[in-house]
Amino acid sequence: MSVRSQKVGSLIKEELSILLQRNFSMSEFGFLTVTDIVMSPDLKIAKAYISIYGDAERKKKSFAMLEAHKPSIRQMLGQAVRLRYTPEIFFYLDETVDNAMKIEKIFQQIHEQDSKKDVQSSTENNE
Repeated sequence: MSVRSQKVGSLIKEELSILLQRNFSMSEFGFLTVTDIVMSPDLKIAKAYISIYGDAERKKKSFAMLEAHKPSIRQMLGQAVRLRYTPEIFFYLDETVDNAMKIEKIFQQIHEQDSKKDVQSSTENNE
C-alpha cells in the first residue's frame, strides 16, 4: 500500500468514526468502531472494517443499517473529506475482538482443567 493511500485511509477512518458516532445512536445500533480502512490504489474504493459490540441480532441489525445508509454516509464523508473522488465504501464486519474473546475463553477453560488435575493429583499423593 502506498503512503498516499495509507494517509487517505487514515483520514477516512477518523472522519467515518466521527460520522458514525454523531449520526447513529449507540443505544439503537450498538457500539460501532471503525477498526481499519483499506484503500484501493486509485483511492476510489474504501473497505471499511467495522467492529460492532453486542449480540448476533444487534450486529445483524447494525450492519444492515450501515448498508442501508451507505449513500448518505458516503455523501457526508465527501463533505468532510476533500478529495477529487469520494470513495465507494464497502463495509465488512471485523470479528477480531469476538475471535480473541473465544480464544481467551478456551485458554481459561484449559487453565481451569489443569488446576483441577493438579488438585486431584495432590490429593491422591497425600492419601
